[in-house]
Amino acid sequence: MALNWACRMRHQSDVILGTHRHKVNLEGAQSVALDLESPERLTRQLQALAPTLVIHAAGMTRVEQCEQRPRDAEHANAGLTKNVAIATHELGIKLVHISTDHLFSGVRSRVTEEEPPEPLNVYAGTKLQAEEWVRTANPETLIVRTNFFGWGHLYRQSFSDWIIASLRSGRRITMFEDVYFTPILADSLALATHDVVAKETSGVLNIAGDERLSKYDFAVRVAERFGLPKALVVRGSMDSSKPSVRRPHDMSLDNTKASGLLGRPLGKVDEFLEELYEQEQQGRATELQNAVLEQ
Repeated sequence: MALNWACRMRHQSDVILGTHRHKVNLEGAQSVALDLESPERLTRQLQALAPTLVIHAAGMTRVEQCEQRPRDAEHANAGLTKNVAIATHELGIKLVHISTDHLFSGVRSRVTEEEPPEPLNVYAGTKLQAEEWVRTANPETLIVRTNFFGWGHLYRQSFSDWIIASLRSGRRITMFEDVYFTPILADSLALATHDVVAKETSGVLNIAGDERLSKYDFAVRVAERFGLPKALVVRGSMDSSKPSVRRPHDMSLDNTKASGLLGRPLGKVDEFLEELYEQEQQGRATELQNAVLEQ
C-alpha cells in the first residue's frame, strides 16, 4: 500500500518512504531505513528528516501467520506502532495510523466508528491493541480503518494482483460469496486521507469504498474490467471451506462520517477498477514489481 500511496503523492509532495526490512527504489520518492524498534532512535531519525506528516502502514497482515506467531504479530502490529506514536508525539508530527476493517465479529453490516470491536483472531486483536496504544501515546493521531487494494510488489502480492495473475494463467479461483467488504483503491484512500488530515481530524475514521460487495462479486468485477474469463471465478463459502482461523463474514464499514467531512462520495468499485486498469497501462504494476529489493 505504501508504494501506491507514494506513487499517488510524489508529484505534489516530497515523499520519503521509511523502510524497515526492504530497500525501495521508486522514482520521485526518497527511501530511508528507519529503526522502528527504538522510539528514541526513531525520534532522532524523524527529527533529522523533519516530515510534516507520517503515514504508518507497516505491519504483519497475513492472518494465518499471525495466528501461528502471536508474539511476532503483537510486536509488528502493536509494538512498532506504539514506537512510531511515541516518536511523532515527541516531535509534534501529525500521525496517520492505517488500521483494518477486520476488528469486528462480522454479524453486522457497515459498522460505524462507534461500533465496539470484537476481534475474532490474533491479527484483529493485535491491530486493536495498536489502536489503543496509539491513542494513549499520541492522542492527535488519525486512525484509519479501511480495506484497500492496488498493485503489489515482488515480495508481497496484493489481493487484486492474485486475482488478475490467477485468471491470466487460466487458473480457477474459488471466491467466497458469504464474505463482504467495502474496498477502496489505495490511491483513493491516499487522497481522502490527505484531505481529511487537512481538516485537522483525529481519532478513528472509516475510509472505505461506498459499495458493499462479496469477495466473489469483486473478483467477477475484476475479471470483467481486465478482460479475463470470469467463468474461472467459482462461487465458494467460507463456512464450507473450514478455515483454520476464525474470520468475520462481514467486514463492511460505514463511511458516512468520512464522506461528510470531505463533502463527496469516496467511490465505487467499477471506478476504482477503471483506475487500476489505467495504472497498469501506464506501467505502475511493472514499476512497483521491481521497486522493492532485499536489504
